[in-house]
Amino acid sequence: MRYARRLVAGTLAAGALALSLTGCGDSVHPTERLGRPATGEPTATPSPTTPSPTAPSPAGGAAPPGTAGDEAYRKWGLTAPVAYAPPPAHRPQLPKAAPGRAAVVDRIPLPAGEKTVFLTFDDGAEKDPEFLRMAADLQLPISMFLTDSVAASDYGHFEKLRDNGSASTINNHTLTHPNLRTLSFAAQKHEICGQQDRLEQRFGHRPKLFRPPFGNYNDDTLRAASECGVSSLVLWRASMQINNLQYAEGSALRPGDIILAHFRGPAELKGATEVQMAARMLQRIQEQGYRIGRLEDYI
Repeated sequence: MRYARRLVAGTLAAGALALSLTGCGDSVHPTERLGRPATGEPTATPSPTTPSPTAPSPAGGAAPPGTAGDEAYRKWGLTAPVAYAPPPAHRPQLPKAAPGRAAVVDRIPLPAGEKTVFLTFDDGAEKDPEFLRMAADLQLPISMFLTDSVAASDYGHFEKLRDNGSASTINNHTLTHPNLRTLSFAAQKHEICGQQDRLEQRFGHRPKLFRPPFGNYNDDTLRAASECGVSSLVLWRASMQINNLQYAEGSALRPGDIILAHFRGPAELKGATEVQMAARMLQRIQEQGYRIGRLEDYI
């Protein structure tokens, strides 16, 4: 009963905050809503780390400083090389999931003084070959959350992004991008498990990470995700618009923030390209003195 009360209260609070953060001056009317998790699950706060036998990243890992090449950053409009965080020696201690449910993560707890953030891109509508070149040149570790209805027309585009040596990953963002809170448990499970099946069939891997469209979810979502093989439901604390980052709290990045961006092009970005948007996002990260980590090294 106590868990249910926390869940309902958190859902209502998250909805109110999400609505209050969609009127940004340079907003592109994103399909995603920026807000706190729509649940009573506690958000991640810095805490002691615990050893994990699975902490090392896959071959390649997140690109260490200098891997992208000394001149690559200038080619893409940056004034300094992108700084990368190496995989942590121990995985951080994240909030635990309730029994039979996926865990909820919206910020990674980091040791004091460690300024690292994480890049995530959603949907998959835009398939810009120039962005593929940018991501490969800079070796950006990107966690992709793909929606079948928009990404499936060229899954090969995202396969190239995954296989460019940056250890980027492909994860679940449902079949059709619905507001899951409006659906029954069975319908939610169809959306999540259906995309798990599609991604496994296409890429040979059943993702452990899932992001609900608009950041909207409820207890049925957590239960369905768990039954579909998902271990963590991933939200965000900062969202890239066209020119600037928008924050769930405060006016700057915080250590461990998960940043949301989208695979979008000029039609959605008011004439800007995906490359231009990504360059501005990297500039904002650099201006605030942050490194970029690979999310899967920490979850």
